[in-house]
Amino acid sequence: MHMRHDHTDHGPATVPVEFHLEDPEALTGKSDKVVRVMAAKGEHLLEVALDHGINIEHACGGVCACSTCHVYIEKGMDAVTDSTEAEDDRVEEAPGIQRNSRLACQCEVKGDGPIQLRVPAWNRNAVKEVPH
Repeated sequence: MHMRHDHTDHGPATVPVEFHLEDPEALTGKSDKVVRVMAAKGEHLLEVALDHGINIEHACGGVCACSTCHVYIEKGMDAVTDSTEAEDDRVEEAPGIQRNSRLACQCEVKGDGPIQLRVPAWNRNAVKEVPH
């Protein structure tokens, strides 16, 4: 499933976000293990990643119905929205759960950052739908 892009104007991209990629080749087709970008308040981290060529898995299309976009927020947890009960339920299904585990589709940028997150190498969806 492919995420429908939120075409809402979130304003200027003023929040620094740093993606640490354990498997950069699979996520971006490049060897860069760290990707630094700017996000706008109101954007979800999954949306930020996809907009910058970081293909974080999102089998459910970013609607909090799976755990394939599981990431670790290593810095800036206070700069994203708090998790909901629905997100907590999905995160519990993810392998490698830690205290800083979140779903990228549910983390909305709300603060000034910086935000640093790690995308684990093992969190890859083995079944992919081909776009029509």
